[in-house]
Amino acid sequence: MFFKHIYEENLAQASYMIGCQSAGVALVIDPRRDIDVYLDLAEKENLQITHIAETHIHADFLSGSRELAAATGADILLSDEGGADWLYQFDHSGLKNGGTFSVGNILFEVIHTPGHTPEHISFLVTDTAAGELPVMLFSGDFVFVGDVGRPDLLEEAAGYSGTKEEAARQMFYSLKKFKALPDHIQVWPAHGAGSACGKALGAVPSSTVGYEKAVNWALQIKDEDEFVAELLEGQPEPPKYFSMMKKMNKAGAPILGEVPIPRKLTLHQFKTKMNNQPILIDTRDKLAFAGGHIAGSINIQDNNSFSTWSGWMIDYEHPFILVAQPERIEDLTRALVRIGLDNIAGYIPNLESWARSGHELEVLDQITIDELKHELDAGEVYVIDVRNQSEYDESHIFGSKKIQAGQIPEHLDEIPKDISVILHCASGDRSSIAASYLLSKGFQNVKNLTGGINAWHEAGYPAEREFFSQAISA
Repeated sequence: MFFKHIYEENLAQASYMIGCQSAGVALVIDPRRDIDVYLDLAEKENLQITHIAETHIHADFLSGSRELAAATGADILLSDEGGADWLYQFDHSGLKNGGTFSVGNILFEVIHTPGHTPEHISFLVTDTAAGELPVMLFSGDFVFVGDVGRPDLLEEAAGYSGTKEEAARQMFYSLKKFKALPDHIQVWPAHGAGSACGKALGAVPSSTVGYEKAVNWALQIKDEDEFVAELLEGQPEPPKYFSMMKKMNKAGAPILGEVPIPRKLTLHQFKTKMNNQPILIDTRDKLAFAGGHIAGSINIQDNNSFSTWSGWMIDYEHPFILVAQPERIEDLTRALVRIGLDNIAGYIPNLESWARSGHELEVLDQITIDELKHELDAGEVYVIDVRNQSEYDESHIFGSKKIQAGQIPEHLDEIPKDISVILHCASGDRSSIAASYLLSKGFQNVKNLTGGINAWHEAGYPAEREFFSQAISA
């Protein structure tokens, strides 16, 4: 049996290729949209991709199943569980609980494991050439290393009201199926640490059924009501783009054919496009952005969180332009198309020609913790904590207002324009995104706290733990 774990760090997303060398065939589970990694691997291993499968309708990335099928002619195998509302809307071969299929000598058994989503399935794998015992479980967003899939995304991100408690109870009973599996079975989930599909995912890529039975918090709780309460408590805010991913993955993602690399814009082309008011995303370091940027641009740094924050801040219906180095354009484009942000109108590599042509650059003012302490003591300052709710609950600056960074666009009317507004996160990355967005909307009274609350704590300045008392509801 051939096996390969393929991990995409920006989205903490895992896909898998499982092949039978004797038959020369392979299956890909939960493929991402830029599919060349699978095509190259199949060619290297002299395998033909004949099957593609998904564990569920994903919310955090755009599936590459249709893209890969178009390139290979492979059969797409998808869940037909969960009821009519949760059926995929494009051509596929349907899978039901207890069903099986083979890829060469590799046998796959389908297990319906609802909880994260109603249609969720897992794949129990047996290498029949080696023996009769199953060896692997591809658990999708059902069981992670040290955690289980969150049940609230349909309600919190996709707008299906009243579904999260029912889903949590489904998860409780799905875990009984997991507990009944032999301890030796390897567990390969669809996500690792950093994913918003759970609240405490482990950093190692895989586990075993026996180990998860011993240490996974969700498998230690025997009372259903206690389990439901604990599972729903403390889940992070789901990125806004999750709703779009659900819709697109259910209907079927548009087929690209290849990764569309945007063109470098001349100054004249850039000025012409700017007349149409595109979104301008500056991917430079936050300090470089603060020192000078094109007015109206939003700072989303080129790092492992680029995909997620682009999904939070970019309108899917609106063209956008990148400020980025040429050698980074392909990687950034891949990060964007993985979440369906295809509307890239081009890029510029720097701001030099723009500045030389007579355009003044805008700055994002920074404030130190000592200066903030002074302003707080004097009053007339509005502090916004843009971290997640759980971080805010643990400790926050006295009197600060909680608005998660990605939710800033929905709270513009609540933010004053006549006094100093200070934004902060843990160290300054998320608050730079939020502050730059406010600047782009005409708020000239905003500053970013250098070092964030981490620096505040290190200085010994006071903080409080008033759970939810200052929170602005999302």
